Amino acid sequence: MTTAKDLLIIAIEVDPGGPVGQGDLSLALAGAELIDLLGARAVTLAGDRVVPAGPTAAEDRLLAEAVASLVRQVPYETVDDWLWRRGRDLFSAYTAVLEEQGQLTRQRRRRMSFAAARMTVADSPARRRALHRWAADEPVVLALAAAVGIQGDQTADEPVVTDDAVTTVLAAVHDAVMELEAVRQRRSFENAAFANVWRGA
Repeated sequence: MTTAKDLLIIAIEVDPGGPVGQGDLSLALAGAELIDLLGARAVTLAGDRVVPAGPTAAEDRLLAEAVASLVRQVPYETVDDWLWRRGRDLFSAYTAVLEEQGQLTRQRRRRMSFAAARMTVADSPARRRALHRWAADEPVVLALAAAVGIQGDQTADEPVVTDDAVTTVLAAVHDAVMELEAVRQRRSFENAAFANVWRGA
């Protein structure tokens, strides 16, 4: 399992039906992938630029796709560009893989067949691993979850990430999620103004 898969499992388990949007999670999943690639030494950061560090064989299919999608021409891409490019529809990609692996199921409500299916995580070693990372207050996991609005019950001092490259990625995830929320609010205001025009307001 990867940090991205663990994050998705945590999001579904800890905050089922919560306010976390797919777009927010997609950005955080892209950040989680980049953090795993840093840990595997598949990439390094030069400032805020993602620099491929040589061939790396990732066992995880989606992480292998992430490696294959790296921009390998100078000046490379920024962490922010990576999040927006790689994060496009990444939530759907991860849920599809977890469903395929039997880690995730969708349950429709009997009386409301038109309602969106509720996702549940199967009891498995993958689920237990993800929840263990959450309960253990892993700084990276907590920071990624917090970036999308998932808060735990941790009472200890906030864990600190000491790796500068990881800190750069986490800050970029936070900024990207905030930017996405600003876009949502602007569209909401524009739609409301448009509706007022039609109502003669």
